[in-house]
Amino acid sequence: MKPEESARQHIDTLLTAAGWIVQSYANMNLGSGIGLAITEFPGAHGPADYLLYVDAKAIGIVEAKPVGHTLRGVEGQSASYSDGLPKNLPAWHRPLPFQFESTGEVTQFTNWLEPHARSREVFSFYRPETLRTLVQQENQLREALRNMPVLSPDGLWPKQYIAIGNLEKSLCLGKPKSLIQMATGSGKTFTAANIAYRLIRHGHARRICFLVDRKNLGRQTLKEFQQFTPPGEPKTFDKLYNVEHPRNNRFNPVNNVIITTIQRLYSVLTNQPDLAEEDEEQSSFEGPGAFNKPPVPVT
Repeated sequence: MKPEESARQHIDTLLTAAGWIVQSYANMNLGSGIGLAITEFPGAHGPADYLLYVDAKAIGIVEAKPVGHTLRGVEGQSASYSDGLPKNLPAWHRPLPFQFESTGEVTQFTNWLEPHARSREVFSFYRPETLRTLVQQENQLREALRNMPVLSPDGLWPKQYIAIGNLEKSLCLGKPKSLIQMATGSGKTFTAANIAYRLIRHGHARRICFLVDRKNLGRQTLKEFQQFTPPGEPKTFDKLYNVEHPRNNRFNPVNNVIITTIQRLYSVLTNQPDLAEEDEEQSSFEGPGAFNKPPVPVT
């Protein structure tokens, strides 16, 4: 089997796991499901490896590459396939808004509806329902982050105000990683709660993960979120948005904020059985524990 054929097998599996129905162009049936991934779809610049359909309208492209192939710069090749599709093809948006490039081991995603769009590595293919939600949004996440309302200093200590303001400036510039360093007793969790509120309320963030090192810190964090009343709101945060501190490896997707330990998140991402609660009490930085167990193979 050629390397690209092997990659295609892995990609087929990943797409199916994400809710896509993989069909060949010769046997495509647009009425067979919400999300279809049509292989070898013909176009002016050659056949697209996969053309993604949602509700019988084209929404994106998947470009397959052999394992080990660099994906840097591949999004331009994917864009050419998108531009070369027939003009009468039913589509959510022209050019197609979403593109994936994948080797079956590494997958990257580009949302061309975002300002200054660029590819980013993702854990898996997005589900058809997720792409449908994204394409129907008036503003994409990065656009919303560029247009956050001015932060008021009311109710904030000076250091908290500076930390939140500088974080939002960083996000506005398209920098996805930031570090806020604050001393003990300076209100770190309160600052984080304010950040979470603004990201959900004004930045269109769907879900925020708050990581802690021990389970008891998670309980304390949950209490602080339950006691936090955002500025100008008549209710506490937990009455406005769903907040959860999971006791098992199942994270409910309806929750806006999930407070969990590093150990449990690792257990979830590596498909391990439910993590024992006593393993959450041991710091992941204090030697062997559930956080350091080898992952269980995904079958």
